[in-house]
Amino acid sequence: MVSNDNGLKPGAWIGILGGGQLARMLVMAAARLGFKTIILDPDAQCPAGVMANAHIIAAYDDVAAIEALSERVSVITYEFENVPCAPLDHANLACTVEPGTQALAIAQDRILEKAFFHSIGIPTAPYRAVETLGDVEAAFADLGRGILKTCRMGYDGKGQARVSSAADIDTGFAAMGGAPAIYEGFIPFALEVSVIAARFNDGAFAAFDVPENVHQGGILRTASVPAQISQATSDQAKAYAQTLLAALGYVGVAGVEFFVMANGALIANEFAPRVHNSGHWTEAACAISQFEQHIRAVAGLVPGATGRHSDCIMHNLIGDDVARLDEWHAVKNACVHVYGKTESRSGRKMGHVTVLSQLLL
Repeated sequence: MVSNDNGLKPGAWIGILGGGQLARMLVMAAARLGFKTIILDPDAQCPAGVMANAHIIAAYDDVAAIEALSERVSVITYEFENVPCAPLDHANLACTVEPGTQALAIAQDRILEKAFFHSIGIPTAPYRAVETLGDVEAAFADLGRGILKTCRMGYDGKGQARVSSAADIDTGFAAMGGAPAIYEGFIPFALEVSVIAARFNDGAFAAFDVPENVHQGGILRTASVPAQISQATSDQAKAYAQTLLAALGYVGVAGVEFFVMANGALIANEFAPRVHNSGHWTEAACAISQFEQHIRAVAGLVPGATGRHSDCIMHNLIGDDVARLDEWHAVKNACVHVYGKTESRSGRKMGHVTVLSQLLL
């Protein structure tokens, strides 16, 4: 049996910035390993609040609150990439932050993200930085049809506008609200996949099987494993993820999204420095979920096994989908997870269901 004498021991405290569903599942994974958790989130009713051992109700830019959190825990991690970097960098922290804020800063800015991908040899869609209407017109003339995205704070299809013809330029630019943006040229991809992978503080790397992802309106609807790709494409996707995490000196789980071309070539879309929606299936189809793997990494433990015991499809429950729980409960081999959010809204992720199919073991 391999052990890590330098890792955190049961009873140690872990801090989590953010109290949404990802934090909720991290808290659950930490509890299984014997750790205690404190979340910092401004919402007193956040999903993770009822699960964690303690909850600091404060804004993410509250330096004093972050310092107070750091004094109570051995490590701070975060559940989403829109946590501001500056308070973490400026606070007098009594613990480590994993993943580090370099990854957070790069993932928060689409221009920095694309440039970083290119600097380490990972291909992306052609792109241009745009700030003015003239910039968008020039980008369209150069790259043809594409998509406008705000550089910062966009997720689940928010802050995006398609530009299919010159007639879309004015409305697309207006949709950016004056924020710095990126114009990405259209990629005729065959399907979308992601890699959910972890890097540990000794450089060890572990990746789960590659899911095939289907989005509607910019929001993930399903993640299916195995993806309909070749072994060579799967191996290349994992290799790109390993290159990225090594270049960042990353510790923890990350999700890296790719477009797959008809010939199997990969184009990187974006990465998230956190556990990822397209990896929720690991909770039901693997002995070690992405959430436990993240806790293992930030706690300085050894990697858990990443093999799956079943094929599966993970379905997001979005908005009023959660009203159909009785139907999902009746589905054979369906593993239902509801996030405990107090209000259902259009486009809001309320839970997920993983339906297991072929048993592999």
